[in-house]
Amino acid sequence: MDDRLKQLLVLGREHYERREYDLAEHALRQIIEKTDRFADVYNMLGVILHERGDFLAAEAHFERAVQLNAHYTEALLNLAVTYNDLGKYEAARQVYSRIRRGEGGGGILDPFARGKIANMHADLAQAYADAGCAQEAIAELTRAVALCPTFVDLQLRLGTMYRDAGNLALAREHYAAARDANPKYAPARVLLGVALLSLGAPDQASAEWREALAIDPDNRTAKMYLRTLEAQRSRRAAGAVSGEPAPAAAAGGTWDALDEATPTTVSDILSKTTADAAGETDRAARESKP
Repeated sequence: MDDRLKQLLVLGREHYERREYDLAEHALRQIIEKTDRFADVYNMLGVILHERGDFLAAEAHFERAVQLNAHYTEALLNLAVTYNDLGKYEAARQVYSRIRRGEGGGGILDPFARGKIANMHADLAQAYADAGCAQEAIAELTRAVALCPTFVDLQLRLGTMYRDAGNLALAREHYAAARDANPKYAPARVLLGVALLSLGAPDQASAEWREALAIDPDNRTAKMYLRTLEAQRSRRAAGAVSGEPAPAAAAGGTWDALDEATPTTVSDILSKTTADAAGETDRAARESKP
């Protein structure tokens, strides 16, 4: 390799790592004019083109990278993502299968691979949900969580899907997993508290909401839930003293009782809490860009 080619490689890789894509592309294209044997050069160019939305050109570059190195996990994943973007779902599935069989260097054990594939399952889950296919959405999100169980936003989304499907036990399980993955993340505790109350465990629900407020003193949702729950208990206690029966809804300590006593629509609050949780989780933290 001549000195000029070495310099271009170093320069192109440095600019790429700094996400200085225009400068990186200028150097990388000079390299492929001289030689076409560097798989990572084609992969980097593919990423740059994909970032610009030129999926067809990106596809060609990723395919060339994989031709040069059939075990190049990163290029395989980028190719799968691009196929998906182009609507070539069967081609994308074939690439996923190659990765799962370990034909890519890191295989499915590679954290980068897990994050990428988990995100794609999550995106497909949202597409199913938008189309009204709840069970298919749950299945895809379950696959995403199985790949990356410490991704808080995925656990919360799956918990909420189960809650909306009426499976409160599994909703609680996934909300608890989100809390355990990040104990300082207040939205996970708020949603877990809702599930616990729905399952008839008001004391545990109260504990989660109080912990959420210890983490985030301005969390208005946790404040409202606690205030409403305490109001229920006060009414129940007053009824016991007067000898009057407690209202049927309040006696069970369930979410229905809280719903009746809350002026704001509960479903709206829960949707906002879940959306906030997903929005606050930095997707970049779980999906490294190549």
